Amino acid sequence: MPATLCFQAAHYALRPWPWIVTGLATLLLYPDLADRESGYVLAFRDLLPTPWRGFMLAGFAAAYMSTVATQLNWGASYLVNDFYRRFLRKDRSEQHYVAISRGATVLLFLASILVTWQLNSVEQAWRFLLAMGAGTGLVLILRWYWWRINAWSEISAMTTSLVVSSIATATAPAYFRKGDPNTDAAIMLVTVAATTVVWLAVTFLTRPEPQHVLEDFYRRVRPGGPGWARISRAAGFGREPIPGGALAWSNWLAGIVAVYCSLFGIGKLIFGASGMGLALLALAGAAFAWIARSFREAKS
Repeated sequence: MPATLCFQAAHYALRPWPWIVTGLATLLLYPDLADRESGYVLAFRDLLPTPWRGFMLAGFAAAYMSTVATQLNWGASYLVNDFYRRFLRKDRSEQHYVAISRGATVLLFLASILVTWQLNSVEQAWRFLLAMGAGTGLVLILRWYWWRINAWSEISAMTTSLVVSSIATATAPAYFRKGDPNTDAAIMLVTVAATTVVWLAVTFLTRPEPQHVLEDFYRRVRPGGPGWARISRAAGFGREPIPGGALAWSNWLAGIVAVYCSLFGIGKLIFGASGMGLALLALAGAAFAWIARSFREAKS
């Protein structure tokens, strides 16, 4: 938990500001750019001295290659270990699975080329990923609170979210003018609504996970709460509360307050609104203190 909270604060409150400040500077330095994203490249080409320019170029290359390698290895692992080896070929040699994983890596690489071929900018890719991920958010959260969610729930959510978000993105220009900020919100709402209906239906139409699997999971994770009461009783633990107690939801709310107040508080300080910036950071500190108090009580 503390590590996750630190990551969220660093990733969403601290990391964006060097990019934001640089991006704003490029708007002033290169006001006539047709491709705004190229402003970053022009800025480090024109403003950084030679040694740091090389470091920056190496950093971009390392970040790009590490992301590509991670996604290819991750995807190939899913295809081979979680699908091919589990359902299609269960008793082959390790050499066989290594060969299949190499083929899966090449297949994913070629598929990624086809996908990126259809994208015009990094911004478009992020918008598509946000829309596609919006549909799976609810099922990925509720699986920790409700024993009935099974593998088919998640598979149907991911599949439906991909299909619906793709259709919504393709048809949105017919209903919204170009640049309308409501477009992305409408795509996400449609995706979430359709995906939720589908995965709930699939959940009730398919069998739950075997009882021994659910009980083994509960013994290892101990999620607690009313959604797991049936399994916790069967496993011999009785009715257990959710870790963190009845006010566990307040940590979620405090985490949102802490991260966003830190983000905007730092921004206010950068742009000279010191009073508002300090007030937001003080509010963020209070939210972090509330979460820390919950951690201390959970350990005691």
